Amino acid sequence: MRKVRPQLFALTFLISTAALSQKEEETAAKKISFEGSVDTYFRQNLDGKNGDGAIAPNTSFANLNGFALGMANVIASYKGNNVGFVADLVFGPRGEDATFQSSFLRPNGSSNIINQLYVYWNVSDKVTLTLGNFNTFLGYEVISPVNNFNYSTSYMFSYGPFSHTGIKADITLSKNWSAMLALMNNTDQTEFNTDNNYTLGAQLAYKNTFLNFLLGKQGSNTNTTFQVDVTTGHQISTNFYLGLNATYNDTGEATFYGAALYPQLKTSKSFTLGLRTEYFGETNTGAGAIGAYDTNGDANVFDFTLTGSYQIDNLTIKPEIRLDTTSEKTFINNSEEATKSLSSFVIAAIYKF
Repeated sequence: MRKVRPQLFALTFLISTAALSQKEEETAAKKISFEGSVDTYFRQNLDGKNGDGAIAPNTSFANLNGFALGMANVIASYKGNNVGFVADLVFGPRGEDATFQSSFLRPNGSSNIINQLYVYWNVSDKVTLTLGNFNTFLGYEVISPVNNFNYSTSYMFSYGPFSHTGIKADITLSKNWSAMLALMNNTDQTEFNTDNNYTLGAQLAYKNTFLNFLLGKQGSNTNTTFQVDVTTGHQISTNFYLGLNATYNDTGEATFYGAALYPQLKTSKSFTLGLRTEYFGETNTGAGAIGAYDTNGDANVFDFTLTGSYQIDNLTIKPEIRLDTTSEKTFINNSEEATKSLSSFVIAAIYKF
């Protein structure tokens, strides 16, 4: 029998190993996906100041004057058999507003571009553990304009949490029931824990109805915050959808609360019309959302936002009329007089890739 030379065997082994490694790398690369969006808009008040001294509803995003930028959003993710990661990066005014605590915690840092950054482990087919920075599980609306029907955002979303950093366990209880438990830093403190206080989070879900809880001291000089929140959405018919969000937040000294309906009517293959009707109230100045209060520190606001959504391939055009009416004189009209209402117009363009 002819003997195989050790050098030839070693070379064959190295070539085979390299080929196998390359194949594994190519397989892994195929599992890494990239997606995201860009958005931009134009905004004008109809009965309030524009230009120098322009005003806007005291809610997040879509509140800049004239032609304005939203953000660029790039998401890289890897989905393995049991483990994976998500790196969600944002650039632009909307992204900066969503990660506002980063510039406060680390003024010279670069983490304000991180919207989400987490790893996960599917421990079993019923339990998934997630560690890192993830967007909040409370509320109906989200940071990304791709996943919101209305382009401007509600008061409940703007003054609830944006993101959390911590660990959570998602648990499948049955075919229709699921739960989530979380231990997290202070709300929106996604860089690190500044005072060693921690927040508990929990969620109980039945199909597409979610009951959410948040409990924890949100800072060294504040009382414990308790928030309960419910969200749901139902496809009533082929062309009609109805969503609901309600929330209550109590710090022991002040509260805010609200409820909103989100009816949407699809009028054609490419166009849908949606309305957000929101009531939001505060006691003892609440979260400072409304800005003007009676002698007891109470105030409320009604937000009516009518949005059209026109789809052209991956591009969505959204014209929007919004009316905010407060119980106190919160806004300034064109005559520079205090008033209780403000109407505004926005047209946004969102491209998803």
